[in-house]
Amino acid sequence: MSVIECQGLTKAYGGVKALNNFSCNIEENKITGLIGRNGAGKTTLLKIIAGFMKETSGDLKVFSESPFNNLTVSANVVFIHDQMDLPTALNLKELLEVAASFYQNWDRELANRLFDYFSLSPLQHYEGLSKGMKSTFNMILGLAARVPLTLFDEPTSGMDAAVRQDFYRALLKDYLAHPRTIIISSHHLNEIEDLLEDILLMKDGKELLHMPIADLKEWAIGLQGKTAIVDEWTQNKELIFTKNIGPDQSYVVVRNNFSETEWQSARIAGIDLTPVSSSDLCVYLTSKTKGGIDDVFNKG
Repeated sequence: MSVIECQGLTKAYGGVKALNNFSCNIEENKITGLIGRNGAGKTTLLKIIAGFMKETSGDLKVFSESPFNNLTVSANVVFIHDQMDLPTALNLKELLEVAASFYQNWDRELANRLFDYFSLSPLQHYEGLSKGMKSTFNMILGLAARVPLTLFDEPTSGMDAAVRQDFYRALLKDYLAHPRTIIISSHHLNEIEDLLEDILLMKDGKELLHMPIADLKEWAIGLQGKTAIVDEWTQNKELIFTKNIGPDQSYVVVRNNFSETEWQSARIAGIDLTPVSSSDLCVYLTSKTKGGIDDVFNKG
């Protein structure tokens, strides 16, 4: 069953399209990583899914309903981001009590245990927290709400490495005990990769790739060897990234549609075939050029 159905979704700000004919379906009870560079449209997409803003054109259904100004969708979705506007008159413990009254599946015990674990002060106010501690408190809201659809937009912003790891472990443990649909937008794909079942890669407001994370790991292959030989072997391949290594050596990344016979022949020809990490592949795919930053210094 699809929790989210997007078809031709566009969101324009003046003459700029943050989303440009975006389409995808998100299945229930999966953790999906929403990956893309700054400006790819990730936050805009999450805001529209959460019902915070309306699309310019296209069709979007969340739980088979249009999410904008929809109370049913609001009660079943929590959107966690670093610009959350929480009541300034309430302290942190009071904010948890308000959240408990709003979300039907709120887990008070989990919220209190996480609150104590991360050494938050009950009488402290949200606006007085550091950026990292705000993210930690936001994370508690997102996990304890236990809604059918949880949206995390860069949830670890400001957290140190140890707290980020605690967050990922807490999210996974709670998801396994209470499956629901979770979307995580993050720049740290290498950190969240083991959490994900699917990955949705965005570029310029469009879907670039949407597939199981296991398939992404096999989607591309790296080739390294003498430039002339590498060029010959990749001339009919989908070139994703290329880099010169020394005067006569090249490293390229191509779509992995080699046959076993081609693999063996390439190795005999002196080409090293290496796997490409999911994180590196996403960087290559969303780069403006095939050579990345090196192209800035290429005068040829």
